[in-house]
Amino acid sequence: MRQARLAVIDLPDFGSPKTEPRLGRDIYAARLDRLNRRIAAAGLDALVIYGDREHLGNICWATGYDPRFEEAILVVVPGTTPQLFAGNEGYPYAETAAGLFDRVLWQPLSLMGQPRDKYRPLPELLARAGLAKGMRIGLAGWKGFESEDGRFDPDWFETPAYLVEALKALGPTTNAALLFMSPADGLRAINEVEQLACFEYAAALSSSAIGRVIRGTKPGMSEYDAVALMRLNGFPQSVHVNMCAGPRAKYGLPSPSSRAIEAGDPIVVGLGLMGALNCRAGFMVRDASELPEPIADYVEKLVAPYFTAAAAWYETLGIGVTGGELYDAVMSRLDDPFFGVGLNPGHLIHLDEWLHSPVTRGGTIALVSGMALQCDIIPATGTAWFTSNIEDGVALLDAAGRDKFAALYPEAWSRIQARRSFMIEKLGVRLRPEVLPFSNIPAWLPPFWLGSGKAMTMA
Repeated sequence: MRQARLAVIDLPDFGSPKTEPRLGRDIYAARLDRLNRRIAAAGLDALVIYGDREHLGNICWATGYDPRFEEAILVVVPGTTPQLFAGNEGYPYAETAAGLFDRVLWQPLSLMGQPRDKYRPLPELLARAGLAKGMRIGLAGWKGFESEDGRFDPDWFETPAYLVEALKALGPTTNAALLFMSPADGLRAINEVEQLACFEYAAALSSSAIGRVIRGTKPGMSEYDAVALMRLNGFPQSVHVNMCAGPRAKYGLPSPSSRAIEAGDPIVVGLGLMGALNCRAGFMVRDASELPEPIADYVEKLVAPYFTAAAAWYETLGIGVTGGELYDAVMSRLDDPFFGVGLNPGHLIHLDEWLHSPVTRGGTIALVSGMALQCDIIPATGTAWFTSNIEDGVALLDAAGRDKFAALYPEAWSRIQARRSFMIEKLGVRLRPEVLPFSNIPAWLPPFWLGSGKAMTMA
């Protein structure tokens, strides 16, 4: 019977991307066609999408436009050209987007104190965009209200009140976020090969940055010094960098500070770029002998069971597997309350770090080709044993999708195949053919950062 153990593991250099994939106008034209069909299938006459800096996924999917300083609104009426409402700064910036839309200047989207000299009332502009009295309108922001059993409330809105009121004055308006974000068939849940290639590019950058931090951080460095090892190049981030050691590490999410990292500290680091997130946690020691005596069994008590569960996640993952099966594969190995796993063990990822999750207890949603998923199993022990962590992204592609990916993106495909070989041959993690690891530290888990030459493996 295989068991998780700590072993000398040489993490290969899987390479840095030399060519960045881009989504062309043809991709957005095809997306608009699919969106129009989905609008009709939902019994709607029009769709309005709201986005802002923190919640750009749906509007960016449809247009290629990612709001920067301002909010943005997209009005989609099938049979007409979508209308993108932007403020003073977003209006010219929207010319850089590859999507199919006409721009509309609506200055209330601008920052306060900026000019409002070209102001037009919102109802007037909505009418010009094709909205009319009596239309059934869907409004998609960035989420909706769901009950514990997964029921979605179409009458609950998280978007600005002014927009909800303006649309309700025209006709019945419902929350349409699931058109994009349903974990079963949302437009962003199932990705084109071209989009997956963009995610692989982001993941190669973010995971390599995490690897540099783990290997390069030393006692005496500040947390800021450690983050500097990432060598960020300006690729857009999806979340703040989380990096902390010592007393704050148990919270997981704090940003770095000037605090000096000390020998023996618990430590965690995470980096999210649009389309990818990677995170790891461990201790700033060389081996178990440098841990306090009460937690000298850190690997045996926490890390080994955790890695066993993570390996089961990867080995269960596949096209046709239900979210409930994936949930059970993990939680059957971490069912002791000690582990404190409170969130879904895995979820869909997109431009935003967490799109939705089919990975639920008893979940019946089957995973399909084109999904991008995040291995995201987080023990929260609340004890001196701290935590262990593997957060890496993968994609699922059927044979035809894999052939297309390999033909269009041979450089990225070579990295993917090398990662698969590493996981299977060195880490002992068996993968189905459709599972494509995007991380340059794929399932690599060194519990002791000063001894990162040793990592977990299934043997």
